[in-house]
Amino acid sequence: MSRPAPLSGFPELLPEQRIVEQKVVAKLARTFELHGFASVNTRAVEPLDQLLRKGETSKEVYVLRRLQADAESADAGLGLHFDLTVPFARYVLENAGKLQFPFRRYQIQPCWRGERPQEGRFREFWQADIDIVDRDTLPTHYDVEIPLVVGDALRSLPLPPMTIHTNNRKLSQGFYRGLGIDDPAEAIRAIDKIDKIGPSGVATLLADNVGATDDQVKACLALADISSDDASFVDDVRALGVSDPLLDEGLEELAAVVEGAAAQHPGLVKADLRIARGLDYYTGTVYETFMSGYENLGAVCSGGRYDNLASEGKFRFPGVGISLGVSRILVPLLGSGALRATRPVPTCVLVALADDDARPRSRELARRLRERDIACEVAPSPQKYGKQIRFAERRGIPFVLFDSGDGVTEMRDIRSGEQVAVDVDTWAPPAGDARPDIVAGDRPTLIADL
Repeated sequence: MSRPAPLSGFPELLPEQRIVEQKVVAKLARTFELHGFASVNTRAVEPLDQLLRKGETSKEVYVLRRLQADAESADAGLGLHFDLTVPFARYVLENAGKLQFPFRRYQIQPCWRGERPQEGRFREFWQADIDIVDRDTLPTHYDVEIPLVVGDALRSLPLPPMTIHTNNRKLSQGFYRGLGIDDPAEAIRAIDKIDKIGPSGVATLLADNVGATDDQVKACLALADISSDDASFVDDVRALGVSDPLLDEGLEELAAVVEGAAAQHPGLVKADLRIARGLDYYTGTVYETFMSGYENLGAVCSGGRYDNLASEGKFRFPGVGISLGVSRILVPLLGSGALRATRPVPTCVLVALADDDARPRSRELARRLRERDIACEVAPSPQKYGKQIRFAERRGIPFVLFDSGDGVTEMRDIRSGEQVAVDVDTWAPPAGDARPDIVAGDRPTLIADL
């Protein structure tokens, strides 16, 4: 069999890198649970009419189809979810009678998006979402809580500093409406592209797609240029001379988010009025998070408020949430060596093997260690002890256990060379050696496919 070519956009991590990913996911889950969020897992597929009903996503959806299936088959019209928000909205509607509101959920799963692969953007990737949903109305204080939860989650990890940029769709829509623009939603979609095509490209879109005049274009770009770490942005917007009730509401809500976050976590959140979020289901606060030194990745954590995404008849379930791009953050950091595991295997102890006849005894010693939650493995072959020690060293295993055969066992720390007699039923490794952890690194590593 010839060596298979990798598939672009489907990253596969090596074992050491997978340890990092698992640790990150576990730390995120723990932080979310500390804030009262319950875990939810949704199916991988959704009906296409649900996936395509909000925003410009049709070109990114992978369609599910069985080989040789006819048009009437049961899986016709299904697609893989491109995010976790649309599936969650459906989940809430289906299970509303069984959930207690306000419902706090976290969800960490893979998603699939058919976009052009590039650094930090993949066709298959992991996301970590949190959302708070209520019946009929959702207080705006949750818009402040969401970035604070994310801030706690990010601080629990050895990641570069991150800043959450936030805006409010009501602010943007009210401003465009006050300017006399007939299609504020299209104007928001144009502004959302400003980092990709620049102000001149956005000006062209506003003129061609929205019919904006030169003065309206100038005002829209002036609004997008406003940012601040405090509520001073309110005065900057007022200075542009545009008025509208929806604009007033958006300014008030955004100021509350910025000031509320600053009171608990200074520097985490800043107002940035170019943040738009292209998906149509956002109705209020929106967030985009950028990682210091990796701004080329774009937003690594995004979300916002959606008042109408989950609704059916007279029932409405407004929510606010944010999605952390686990793969978008980790794959570049792992590839550059900026993040690594303290060792490449979970094994803490290698049980040495004197000869083949000693294997049952070595297995028994390993079993007794595992019963006390100490990860271990038996040496693969009865080589000279020096070779077994070198085997453990190559694998990154910190300890080797030797059995004399007369009831005496000795534990060797292969880093220091210290070897002492131990009782297998009471010995425990130092806390830092029990399991591999994640640390900031400075050496590049390989990833099977970026």
